[in-house]
Amino acid sequence: MSKPETWKAWEGRVIDGKFPLRQWLGGSDHSAVFLTELPGPRSEKAAIKLIEPEAEAERQLARLRATTRLSHPHLIRTIETGRCQMDGGTVLYVVMEHADEDLSQILPQRPLEAAEMADLLPPVIEALSYLHSSGFVHGRIKPSNVLAVGDQLKLSSDRVASVAEQDTRHRRRDVYDAPETAAGIIASAGDIWSVGVTMVAALTQNVALAEEASPPGSRGLPETIPEPFRGIARECLHLDPKRRCSLAQIQARLQPGGRSVPVEAEAVPAAPIRHYRYPWRIFIPVVVLIVFGFAWGLYRRIFPPAPAKSGEIRIEVSEIPKPANPAPAEVPRKPVTSPGEVLHQVLPDVPQSAMGTITGTIKVTVRVQVDASGKVTSATFKSSGSSKYFAGLAMQAAQGWEFAPPVVDGQPTTSTWLLQFRFKRTSTQASSQRVKR
Repeated sequence: MSKPETWKAWEGRVIDGKFPLRQWLGGSDHSAVFLTELPGPRSEKAAIKLIEPEAEAERQLARLRATTRLSHPHLIRTIETGRCQMDGGTVLYVVMEHADEDLSQILPQRPLEAAEMADLLPPVIEALSYLHSSGFVHGRIKPSNVLAVGDQLKLSSDRVASVAEQDTRHRRRDVYDAPETAAGIIASAGDIWSVGVTMVAALTQNVALAEEASPPGSRGLPETIPEPFRGIARECLHLDPKRRCSLAQIQARLQPGGRSVPVEAEAVPAAPIRHYRYPWRIFIPVVVLIVFGFAWGLYRRIFPPAPAKSGEIRIEVSEIPKPANPAPAEVPRKPVTSPGEVLHQVLPDVPQSAMGTITGTIKVTVRVQVDASGKVTSATFKSSGSSKYFAGLAMQAAQGWEFAPPVVDGQPTTSTWLLQFRFKRTSTQASSQRVKR
């Protein structure tokens, strides 16, 4: 068996007597990641990475343990590290905060929009600023290490290394590694290179463009990359590490034009308080009315009005005849057919991090066949939309819908429905339409 197949065969085993390997999430010849649970009554979900030890295993383990002291909202938290024996060999492990997904799962479907890149870069830059100021470098920034935990973007932390740690045996693995890493040079400028390559990969789905743009005299990055990201990537991809831009310069270029700090609202002067003086002439009409009222009351006392003659007022009320009881109306008979309706709809369970990647509206339409009991028996795509990921979520949700079946001649019958799911950045909606035969 190949190494990944060997890793996968370990599902169900327990690491160090406390971390069960629940599900194999992926791996390579040198490492594998599994879903696991933390010890305790809550059974909190986590990820565990198994690593094949290098020649200097103690040094490697010390580097992993150093990551447990790192704490930043945009870094994946390292919970515990250690080593254990598996099948007669030694394996290092690192238990980490579990992520919902990573950027590499999105890019095969579509590139990021400019607005999405504007949301992605600041958390990455903040996490790197924290690492560099703490004397560390990330050393492996790439789409698979840009992760989403709930509604937060985070960088992986298991490859973090001290700037003082130089390894001449290290070799460049791919374009995400800065060229100087082939000589074992570990420096913050290498992370800047990796940021530039990750930007190009995310905006174009073509990582080779970054390598082509870096040599002197090359044709440069394509015009399709919008500013300011094209300019930032160009400054990240200098072959000479000293010519690459800094994190502070990237942050400055991300700021909108003009003042980036809002000006405090100017205090509006209070309206002056006016003291009004009323002239005595305005009281003349009031005095006249008071005098007139007093004179009229005195006149009515001297000359009272004559009393009116009393008379008996009779009001005859005739009884309103009650209408004869009408014949009971004939109740119409209920029809023996009904069109059917939705009894229970299921909306796709979309992680907040995935919703944050949506631009506009992604529409997916699923055709479902419903039996006479109202259950979905089969489902196919009428339109899968622009994303296989969201289409899969829609298909899974559609199979859980329930219906009141149409009734024909008093008997329930099968039916066909079209279910449309609309995925937006802020919400997920669904509607249904029965297909008439």
